[in-house]
Amino acid sequence: MANMPSEGRAREDRPTEARGRKHVAGLFDIRNVIGLLLGIYGLILLFMGIFGDKSLDRTGGVNANLWAAIVLLIVSAVMLLWARFRPTYVPEGAAEEAGGEPAV
Repeated sequence: MANMPSEGRAREDRPTEARGRKHVAGLFDIRNVIGLLLGIYGLILLFMGIFGDKSLDRTGGVNANLWAAIVLLIVSAVMLLWARFRPTYVPEGAAEEAGGEPAV
């Protein structure tokens, strides 16, 4: 019974208006999609650069697959970290205002 007043205060501190609440876009953030695709392509090129035909005579002595893979993996990591540390917040009522289905 002694915990009742603190629980009541915690409920009062919560925002009661749902219109002002926001949530994170999560996987639907375009930075996550781009980061994952670049990461997948980067891994494929990395394996091709390490284990595949290097074709050094056609690329001037440079393993193009390996260097392209390294760049793709770095850009992928930047995109995923950017989405992780600077998330996109979407208001809860955005779907209804845009004419879409309400969020559950």
